[in-house]
Amino acid sequence: MVDLHSILLDHKNKKKKGEETTVAQEDPVALPTLSEIPDIFFDKILVDFKLGRPEILVLMGLYRMTYCRPNLHKIYGISPLVSIVEFAKKIEMDPTEVTGSIHKLEQLGFINTVRSGQYFVRKYFTKELDEAFKQSYDDFGI
Repeated sequence: MVDLHSILLDHKNKKKKGEETTVAQEDPVALPTLSEIPDIFFDKILVDFKLGRPEILVLMGLYRMTYCRPNLHKIYGISPLVSIVEFAKKIEMDPTEVTGSIHKLEQLGFINTVRSGQYFVRKYFTKELDEAFKQSYDDFGI
């Protein structure tokens, strides 16, 4: 039986035309990480709403910054987004596309701007849905 770890170690990224790399230039194999994205995202949001790829990437990025990284406002569901340009680089999108996706997510009610650089990402979570998905519910009144 083939070991998955050995397959991943042998994997190399595709080279662009005319581009040659040496062993020293290649990136080391990145180890997978574990991120806690709320179940409601996969079971309710993706099923009930027809979001485009940009909106999904932005929403998952905001969820990741809220629930998976050190965040003082984690229990309130507030995502810190200091720089849209840096965020866009991380998710490999154009900053104007990120801004447009943020506005669309606000119109759909998934996020709410607290102030510039902070987004309330629990807006879609209600007491009923939190109970159904066995998540913690806090009535923040937003």
